[in-house]
Amino acid sequence: MRKFWYRRILIMILVLSVSVGGSYCLLQLQQSNLEREVAAEPSETMVIPGGMPVGIYLETDGVMVLGTEAVEDKDGEKHEPAAHLVKEGDYIVGVGDDEIRNKSELIAAVKSLEQPEIVLKVRRKNQKINIRMRAVECSVDDYKLGIWVRDNAQGLGTITYLTADSTFGALGHGIHDTDTGELLKISRGVLYSISIQDVQKGTEGYPGGMEGIIVYNSYNMLGSITENTEQGIYGELDRVDTLFRNAEPVKVAGKDEIEEGNALIRCAVDGCVKEYHVQITEIDRKASEINKRLEIAVTDPELLDKTGGIVQGMSGSPILQNGKLVGAVTHVFVNSPTKGYGIILEDMLKKQ
Repeated sequence: MRKFWYRRILIMILVLSVSVGGSYCLLQLQQSNLEREVAAEPSETMVIPGGMPVGIYLETDGVMVLGTEAVEDKDGEKHEPAAHLVKEGDYIVGVGDDEIRNKSELIAAVKSLEQPEIVLKVRRKNQKINIRMRAVECSVDDYKLGIWVRDNAQGLGTITYLTADSTFGALGHGIHDTDTGELLKISRGVLYSISIQDVQKGTEGYPGGMEGIIVYNSYNMLGSITENTEQGIYGELDRVDTLFRNAEPVKVAGKDEIEEGNALIRCAVDGCVKEYHVQITEIDRKASEINKRLEIAVTDPELLDKTGGIVQGMSGSPILQNGKLVGAVTHVFVNSPTKGYGIILEDMLKKQ
């Protein structure tokens, strides 16, 4: 994976529609606490609730096609060689006999062409197909395919929970490509520490968002991301003490235990994790959109003053009720930023 040494990027999350040694002893203690409590009540699932913002970096599994365009050949004529051949959302995974994992490898493969005929190996949905096409010679021995592609995504979100084996869940929804709307198929990802600098307050018609600085280097790596699903992102936390120092485990509420009424959310809009009052206003345990089965409304005056309600970057903020973890914040109502949706934690743990 490429390293972004000393590169600072200011990221304002507009959509995640599209960011943790001395940890060994602490991790052992937290695992021990979790294991003792689980052993005491084997029917209860125990996790440590999060609420901490993190930087997110994902690499796609292959190079994702965003679209095609016309290119001009060496005689000044325009051609669109990939039109009707590759489709938005395809993943280019090979050129001829060469495996393609990122944009750099695709560019290198095209630069090495000695003739216009080319075979792209493409993954479309769950099928692999070969696509034969002719690259356009734009100048002598300089070929182009006329395909827009992407191979990574970056952003920020919130950790929801940590388990006894140091695996985490975050966001409560998947990360989709901003151009195609497709759930990103990833090869790997990294969690980074982030410094929250500001919050753009949400207003009617504008959801607002958290702003933070992520330094992409090995010192700031917190763990690895292995899955991107509709229920959230998942992986393993390496530096537990950075995020979960002195944290205590709680029970996970069963679906039938969740009730309308008072609840709390944990988030760190000003850099420090705090609990804020909300109301669970509606519960639909069988809603078709799995991460919209809870509706919540922010009632805490402090949070309303800071953010106007729910802002982007708070996705994954844990929801607690009666001392148990019941879910996570997933979406904000654009036209009413004091309200939003959440995922039931039992559904998030299933990560279908």
